[in-house]
Amino acid sequence: MEKKTEQPQTIDAYISMQPENIRPLLEYVRRVIRNAAPQATETISYRIPTFRLNGNLVHFGASKNHIGFYPTPSGIKAFSKELSPYATSKGAVQFPLDQPVPLDLIGRIVRFRVNENLKKNKET
Repeated sequence: MEKKTEQPQTIDAYISMQPENIRPLLEYVRRVIRNAAPQATETISYRIPTFRLNGNLVHFGASKNHIGFYPTPSGIKAFSKELSPYATSKGAVQFPLDQPVPLDLIGRIVRFRVNENLKKNKET
């Protein structure tokens, strides 16, 4: 029988479940996102911390060797040159744990996404 692990219901719970060495990094990322998108709401979606503002804004989470940041495909595309040193996919970027997390870049991507989501809301 497979053991079920408890799923976090809040970002605080998610962070508290992570290894001690990763928690401060997640708190820094959370603070940067919060500062760049103060009107966004926090939730858990896809089992990871999520910020919402007129829909999904960004997600982030911890993995064994990296911090995952998920700013949607448009966020990856708009910052592709600056994200080129990192492993990326259509909607995700991996920031290795053995390198400084580019908090300034995360903040700029979040502000881009805020503008994108607010503009999308005005068009509908």
